[in-house]
Amino acid sequence: MSGKLVITNIGLLLSGKMEEPIYDGDCVIAIDGRISDWGYEGDLDTEGADTLIDANGVTLAPGLIDSHVHPVVGDYTPRQQQLHWIDSTLHGGVTTLISAGEVHMPGRPKDIVGLKAMAIAAQRWYENFRPSGVKVMAGAPVIEHGMVEQDFKELADAGVKLLGEVGLGTVKDGKTARQMVDWARKYGIQSTIHTGGPSIPGSGLIDADMVLETGTDVIGHINGGHSALPDDQIMCLCESCTAGLEIVHNGNERAALLTLNTARELKQMDRIILGTDGPAGSGVQPLGILRMVAMLSALGNVPAEIAFCFANGNTARQRELDTGLLERGYAADFVLMDQAQHAPGKTLLESVQLGNLPGVGMTVIDGVVRSERSRNTPPATRLPRIVS
Repeated sequence: MSGKLVITNIGLLLSGKMEEPIYDGDCVIAIDGRISDWGYEGDLDTEGADTLIDANGVTLAPGLIDSHVHPVVGDYTPRQQQLHWIDSTLHGGVTTLISAGEVHMPGRPKDIVGLKAMAIAAQRWYENFRPSGVKVMAGAPVIEHGMVEQDFKELADAGVKLLGEVGLGTVKDGKTARQMVDWARKYGIQSTIHTGGPSIPGSGLIDADMVLETGTDVIGHINGGHSALPDDQIMCLCESCTAGLEIVHNGNERAALLTLNTARELKQMDRIILGTDGPAGSGVQPLGILRMVAMLSALGNVPAEIAFCFANGNTARQRELDTGLLERGYAADFVLMDQAQHAPGKTLLESVQLGNLPGVGMTVIDGVVRSERSRNTPPATRLPRIVS
């Protein structure tokens, strides 16, 4: 257990909540890995801290969440022959990763017994091993022809909570996919659909009609992974359902802004969540989520404190997680960051809204410090420090 964590001298508290993105206060307390309280230090019980952090005036936000990754085993990806990509992602402020399918596993089984076995194994190995402390929600099977309702019950009973991207397997028609998505939902398994043109061998075009017919919980990479749908189809998807609108780094930036603007017109920006869609042909993007926050804020004219909600609180609510929000009882997962040295803007928020990345100074997961000064972001102006 992590005992009592006290973080003092916080310059800005971001909540992850679009309805109240900034909290008053300069102190956060966590006990045994869970958020206990926050507010002003003088009003809180800060005695008896096992870990005391002086934030040195920097910003604290709930840890960022990447809603769309393709892990394989441990902290290694054969897609790019790269080790420690998850640790690098932690240095970009991301504390939770959500699998959209372990599709890059060499020899990935496509028979029913094999795909279920791999999904359960992937769920287990990331449950038992957290690279650098990062939470990896994995074990996301790609649906294939021949699956029946009992298969989804068995997966759910074994702890599987996600489907891999619908459309990456042999199921290509909306009617069959809808039946399987409904079975998954019946047993508490959340679903995501591939959107746009093909990305890997075996995938294909998934247009707006199939997305709507399939009825998944999340519209995966609505801005394309890599190729986006035509504008009218993207707008149709935003207007015709209530699913999560997932914008990814490895997609079309113009389509991302179209999605953002359409959601804003609908007064539904709470549906926007962010992912990288890596590792992929585009590589690994340790700073992908921060880059998306800065891009959407700067080019989408969104206040930075709202754009950060796309990267934590919105995803937490969509994915029903116990992290990503500054909320009592939630996991004490935080990123502490400051304006990058010499970056334009008078504050971190102003700098991000000008399109600049912040400097990450520390990450905390379950109340435990997991990294200090980031080796990947530009250097922060100020850095938090561990006092004791």
